[in-house]
Amino acid sequence: MSKELPLRENISDEFKWNLHDIYETDDKWEEDFEKVINSLEDIRSLQGKLINNADQLYQGLNKLLEIEKVTTRLNAYSHMKSDQNTKNEKYQAFNNRAMGLYNQLADATSFVVPEILKLSEEKIRNFYQENENLKDFEHYFNNILRQKKHFLSADEERLIALTGEIANGPNNIFSMLNNADIEFPLMKDEKGNEIRITHGRYIDLLKSSESRVRKEAFQKLQGTYGELENTFAATLDTAVKSHIYYAKVRKYDNALQSALDDDNVPITVYDNLIATVSDNLAPLHKYMELKREFLELDELHIYDLYTPLITKIDLKYDYARAKEEVLKGTALLGDEYQNLLKNGFQNGWIDVYENRGKRSGAYSSGCYGVHPYVLLNYTEDISNLFTLAHEMGHALHSYYANKNQPYHYASYKIFVAEVASTLNENLLIDHLLNNADTKEEKLYLINYFLEGFRGTVFRQTMFAEFEKLIHARVEEGIPLTASQLKDDYYQLNKKYFGEKVILDDEIKWEWARIPHFYYNFYVYKYATGYAAATALADKIRKEGEQAKNKYIDFLKAGGSDYPIELLKSAGVDMNSPQPIKKGIDVFAKYVNKLEELK
Repeated sequence: MSKELPLRENISDEFKWNLHDIYETDDKWEEDFEKVINSLEDIRSLQGKLINNADQLYQGLNKLLEIEKVTTRLNAYSHMKSDQNTKNEKYQAFNNRAMGLYNQLADATSFVVPEILKLSEEKIRNFYQENENLKDFEHYFNNILRQKKHFLSADEERLIALTGEIANGPNNIFSMLNNADIEFPLMKDEKGNEIRITHGRYIDLLKSSESRVRKEAFQKLQGTYGELENTFAATLDTAVKSHIYYAKVRKYDNALQSALDDDNVPITVYDNLIATVSDNLAPLHKYMELKREFLELDELHIYDLYTPLITKIDLKYDYARAKEEVLKGTALLGDEYQNLLKNGFQNGWIDVYENRGKRSGAYSSGCYGVHPYVLLNYTEDISNLFTLAHEMGHALHSYYANKNQPYHYASYKIFVAEVASTLNENLLIDHLLNNADTKEEKLYLINYFLEGFRGTVFRQTMFAEFEKLIHARVEEGIPLTASQLKDDYYQLNKKYFGEKVILDDEIKWEWARIPHFYYNFYVYKYATGYAAATALADKIRKEGEQAKNKYIDFLKAGGSDYPIELLKSAGVDMNSPQPIKKGIDVFAKYVNKLEELK
């Protein structure tokens, strides 16, 4: 492992995504940017005329959507170009311009919903008869009318739209701090080599067999955030206040209700998640004690949690093998799905390796009319094999939705987004366990599954509870100081991990490095998505072709219905706490299996 990360130009093109599939040149991007700028006045000219008759409404909506489609393409190209190297000022500027254009478009189109809200349900039905093409927008209209009391006048909507760029400020500031400005210290790895801690290397260091390496990486990375605790606290406080502001403006009781209503998800789903997980922490606590015993430690520290239980083997997957395993693991999803995966692996969908300045983490992104993209920071650790499966699940969900839905229904809600990604992980772990040759390999994989579940269900639910708590505090008029945030976060870790885990003092700064806290009640969807994916994967394994076809139809449906209804059609009811409980039961089963193999 070299001391510093490579420059992007020193990485082979075969491991980089091909953004030329969006725009061949930056000049083409500029041309589309000007096209949208020049279209804004045409859009504004529709105000007051949009609902004059059925034909006017149909033509107007299509004109608006075409411009929005171009704007999303501009944004996709600019943010991915910027993420390749966050220190590149040219593409930082592109990204800022694209975000600014989004806000200009939101301003120009702010009259649309208020005008549609003037239509009664009877009038819309009459419009369907006058122009049957409008039926393509039926769910779109129904969703607007459902939220009628939360929309304001055209002038008020315009004022709200104008605040968009400001409201995104805390997230932008966090991103610059976290990806471009913050620099972690140097440390010595297991072999005594001096390396710099990075986002991409951090988890690998926590998996070291040497306690000294784990402890030092944990203390130095978390401590770096501690040096900026007041800045991160003020940034998060401002983000939470913006969520509450929009909730109040739109006449919601609180920020949580406002955030969930966009997906038409009742608050009971959120509360069921926290309550069900909180009532079923015993299997997690048992796993923590087993982990301590396996590692032969007198005490299990928070920085020990990522350490593999089985040290006799260390499963590594180079990128070529990772692609093969993902293909084998998802074979139950059929030949078409397999061929799409191969296409993505071979044709510039994926940006594979970490380079200097590259955005941390992993994601899937893209735009309508172009194949999806995946950003990775790949290392050979097993977690990156699962990250590849996860992000390609997102990518193929987008591919299917884009191919089978018009633009206005292609984007699916985040509530269902995590289903496609974690279902791939469920199928992959089954494949790997079924093909494990030794007891040690099985133990290693069971441990990996348990760690994935811990991180996706227990940890994300803890994050969800933290989000609910900090929003409630601000709604009560209590500011989010670094001291309060540290205490709240520490106490939640104590609740979730129990008495068997030593909470080292540096854990109190971990909230400062979690980007999802800026996403307005986002993280709970990881846990609910994991539960739904567990149930659907089980149905596919047991019921075969019929369940698989229902699942593929779910992917194809995109955002053409409400998330809860889409999952019902695939065979899972998230209004019930049962999927969460079923998932925890599976976790408990594997904990017991781990104990048996000990």
